[in-house]
Amino acid sequence: MEFLYTHETLKLEFPLVRPEEAKYVILGVPFDGTTSYKPGTRFGPTLIRQATLNLESYILDYDIDIAELPIADIGDIAIVAGDPRKTADRVRETIEELRRVNPDAIPILLGGEHSQTLGAVEALKPASYVVFDAHLDLRDSYEDNPYNHACVARRIAELGIREALFGIRSGTKEEVEFAKENGISWVHARDYDFDSFIELVKPLPEPVYLSIDIDAFDLSLVPSTGTPEAGGLRFWDVIEAVEWLVENKKVVGVDIMEVGGTELGNVTALTAAKLLFYIIGALAR
Repeated sequence: MEFLYTHETLKLEFPLVRPEEAKYVILGVPFDGTTSYKPGTRFGPTLIRQATLNLESYILDYDIDIAELPIADIGDIAIVAGDPRKTADRVRETIEELRRVNPDAIPILLGGEHSQTLGAVEALKPASYVVFDAHLDLRDSYEDNPYNHACVARRIAELGIREALFGIRSGTKEEVEFAKENGISWVHARDYDFDSFIELVKPLPEPVYLSIDIDAFDLSLVPSTGTPEAGGLRFWDVIEAVEWLVENKKVVGVDIMEVGGTELGNVTALTAAKLLFYIIGALAR
């Protein structure tokens, strides 16, 4: 089927099924409208897809070949340049359209700046939002824009959705106070371990939306991202958490955001592509 706001672009190369028949649906959001330090996240979806060409589709750990799974790739959203709210509306409407024809599909967004997670969350209406991120993203407004990438967790909290944030190592005093006043749990990157993840996520209501801002990882793994921060998480720390989450909670949507750069095969895109394969493999186990 064709979607109102999507257009053809580079897609995953292994055999794909139609969206109506898919369990996992890839959707790119090439938006870069409020990036406040390093531009380039508009290229994120293409960079991730291209980086998958370097990877084996067989996941050794899981004995799963994701090329044999029911995956669809519906291309990229045709963004509204410079307008994060209108572009997020297009994300929301596209996922709502997908859910009408395939209620069981799990959308997986590739981005693209983190502001666009809001549209997916609005469409899927999860009870909880679990995010790996270097930043709290709880500002009420940034650069005079309440839909800036630095505000996405604040906008999601205002929907009445429970939140747990991991890998944090940057934020303002006002954001910390907002989190405390509104019962938003978060773990600093230097304090993160598997037990701290389970402790905060286990009591969260279902269904859950999982968001991974690529800057949650250590900077050596993700040098090409919009707002890089030193002192992040290891790759396997996040994979272990993802495995527990999908085994113990109903996950209705996932995203990998803030992948940037212009060079094909850059380190950040390779990290994101490997993460994408592991997430799909973990969901399918």
